[in-house]
Amino acid sequence: GSRFASHYGKLVTERISRDLALEGVTVVSGLARGIDTSAHRGALSVKRRTIAVLGCGIDVNYPIENKRLREEIASSGALISEFPMTTPPASSHFPIRNRIISGLSLGVVVVEASHRSGSLITARLALEQGRDVFAVPGSIDSMRSRGTHRLIKEGAKLVEDAQDIFTELLPQISNYPQPVNLKQDKGELLTGEARSIIDLLEQGQLQIDTIIAETGLSSSQVSSTLLDLELRGLIRQLPGKVFVRR
Repeated sequence: GSRFASHYGKLVTERISRDLALEGVTVVSGLARGIDTSAHRGALSVKRRTIAVLGCGIDVNYPIENKRLREEIASSGALISEFPMTTPPASSHFPIRNRIISGLSLGVVVVEASHRSGSLITARLALEQGRDVFAVPGSIDSMRSRGTHRLIKEGAKLVEDAQDIFTELLPQISNYPQPVNLKQDKGELLTGEARSIIDLLEQGQLQIDTIIAETGLSSSQVSSTLLDLELRGLIRQLPGKVFVRR
């Protein structure tokens, strides 16, 4: 959501985050000012896990006013970054890291977003990755609500409280596979798409375009599946978008 969030936006975000966390949901956000900060604080307020995906090196304190919040997240959840150590924040980094936020999640909730907000990029990525998209409505007179209202018009699920999210995600949560036990067969819980990619990589490292051509999957399907496999620790990305089996 917006970095320049209203009191309403912060309040709603913290409440929804808190209620989700109390039910065992891990809240994932980007540690930015505004809505992101409120999302993390909601989970931490009830001593639950939250994950921050950074748009800078993991050792860079940004934004500076979130130093203490960052430390709290690290002690009870996780800080994640794909950028090398000491990498400073840059405007181009944040849309890139958004794919990890949506990739880690079952669903993406957007609270207060202008019509050009980066949160809309996250929503688009979430749809490409097969995730649910939710949006919290706001005032029709607020520029901060233009993006969320647009998402609702386009089919995002309207959210008033955490229960609205649980109602949609419950079937997924009840059927969601347990984390892969790396001491067992790493491939036993893989989907068809993931299995086809793993089988290819068993033969050696491959560039992403080759994987797309060999599997016949779309670029978005391959990208989201590769990210999932990488997060599971089953594959590793090398320079030049080359992937190799771990």
